[in-house]
Amino acid sequence: MNFVALLYHTVVREVREESGNATLGLLTAIGRVLILVALFYAMFELLGLRGAMIRGDVILFLVGGVLLFLMHNQAIGAVIKAGSATSPIMQHAPVTPTLMILSSALATLYLHILATVIILAALILFRGDLEIHSPRGILLPFFLAWASGVVIGLLFLAMKPFAPKLMQMLSTIYRRANMITSGKFFVANMLPNAILPFFDWNPLFHTIDQMRGALFVNYFPHKTSIEYPVYFVLVGLLVGMMAEFWLRRTVSRSTGAAR
Repeated sequence: MNFVALLYHTVVREVREESGNATLGLLTAIGRVLILVALFYAMFELLGLRGAMIRGDVILFLVGGVLLFLMHNQAIGAVIKAGSATSPIMQHAPVTPTLMILSSALATLYLHILATVIILAALILFRGDLEIHSPRGILLPFFLAWASGVVIGLLFLAMKPFAPKLMQMLSTIYRRANMITSGKFFVANMLPNAILPFFDWNPLFHTIDQMRGALFVNYFPHKTSIEYPVYFVLVGLLVGMMAEFWLRRTVSRSTGAAR
């Protein structure tokens, strides 16, 4: 119970840390999604790329991809910035690396859940109707997009004390590559089999495609699976936590030797 209470207060701190206010942080999360959706909608209209979308609600198609893309990338960044073993906040006895990682990840999830609820409510309010094929089916891809981001961030965090510049470069490359490899611009079923391996390795590619299968009644994802991101999260979490535990002991020994 003490850990849960400490986790709650640390999550509140993380939510308020970036903008100084929880409400402003929520508005920022919503604003990011709306700006990207507006930009992509304008691009699709101007370039005539509507054929790359699923027949149905264009806004829902874009929101379903952009939300998961942003949440995945921001979960990576939040975990990377979480308190490492040498962070000053770790000098406080109740604070542990596990606590900081959990609080950073949960703060990102909290903001994006609220942003999703508000965006969907706004769509219903202004358009009068919102047709989702399987509301329960969108839950697992949503949480897997977040969890896979947490796992990847945890793996990058394990590299941080030993190769900070390399870690920063690799994490930036991965997040930039997600602009294409996440599949938020197009439908996975339309990809030729020859280029599918360039996208199939990415767990976010699978979660976005499975999300669209739950959103639209006339779309069934043939080239992705929900099992791949599930296994990726389970195995990656095990490897990441073992690496973080080994890292904590290694950094502590090197610090003690230096003293």
